[in-house]
Amino acid sequence: MFFSVPRSRRDFFKISFFATTLALLRPRLSWGRSASLAFSAPLSLLNTHTGERLKVAYRAPDGAYDPTALSDLDHLLRCHHTNEIHPIDPRTLDYLALLDQQLGGGHDIHIISAYRSPRYNALLQSKGRGVAHKSLHLQGRALDVRIPGVQLARLKEAALLLGRGGVGYYPRSDFVHIDSGPVRRW
Repeated sequence: MFFSVPRSRRDFFKISFFATTLALLRPRLSWGRSASLAFSAPLSLLNTHTGERLKVAYRAPDGAYDPTALSDLDHLLRCHHTNEIHPIDPRTLDYLALLDQQLGGGHDIHIISAYRSPRYNALLQSKGRGVAHKSLHLQGRALDVRIPGVQLARLKEAALLLGRGGVGYYPRSDFVHIDSGPVRRW
């Protein structure tokens, strides 16, 4: 058992203090621990395939997600090949917002790839583009991005420092991949 039954009043207060402290710290220790950061700052995005732009604050100052803004982001980040819309994982958006903030904030972020339909992913595989069979793009959990004016190597390093998920570095294709999967790099 994790805790033994308190034998004295002092033990009871120690356990109560520990449990209360743990409960108060838990939100800061979770994946969404960045509620104190300026998530209400807007993201400025350009879908490089469709030419569409969106500047949107997808979170309220209290950290709550704005469903209308998330829907607008789902539309912008749809599969450009099939026009299929799929929900984008808010943790992936949080990762992107944190990355923008890490680099000074307010950047015009170019989206190379976001959600990919199974049909488009299969097409890319058949052309030998090196895409994963079970890519997180298929789940709306990955973004391929670049930020004009920010060196790609700096973008990669900033993403790695955040330690939020996967980071792929593609200098020949001029983008960095981020995702809300396990922390890893390639």
